[in-house]
Amino acid sequence: MKEKKTYLTKEGLEELKAELDELINVKRPANITAIKEARALGDLSENADYDAARNEQAEIEGRIKKIEKMIENAEIIEEASTDKVSIGSTVLIKYVDDDDTDEYKIVGSQEADPFMSKISNESPIAKALLNKKVGDVVDVESPNGVYQIEITEIK
Repeated sequence: MKEKKTYLTKEGLEELKAELDELINVKRPANITAIKEARALGDLSENADYDAARNEQAEIEGRIKKIEKMIENAEIIEEASTDKVSIGSTVLIKYVDDDDTDEYKIVGSQEADPFMSKISNESPIAKALLNKKVGDVVDVESPNGVYQIEITEIK
């Protein structure tokens, strides 16, 4: 089965590599030490410190595997064209019904952060915007019904 591509900006890839390095070189060794210290306390059947350290170990190892898979399947988002919307584009939009405007950067799902105006390429707005041009009016399907947005600028 082919793995799903992980779309990342260069910055996003560097952040994942830094997190992986932290997990492997700092958190994993600290966890191993915590397990050894908890094991030295004796009876493992009623040792909360040991259980907590083992749970943390599982979380660390799971995250390491997940990051390694993401990096292995990463597709770097190149600088986006300003001709049409693509992953990596920053798009200024106007809501047709109420003239409000918003600016979004379309990124892969791993980097999405709505509070920083970074939306996933899998979100309804991004799906509607991809491959469109300035001046296009597109329909966006949402749980509250369909609404229209106009692309006013692509950066």
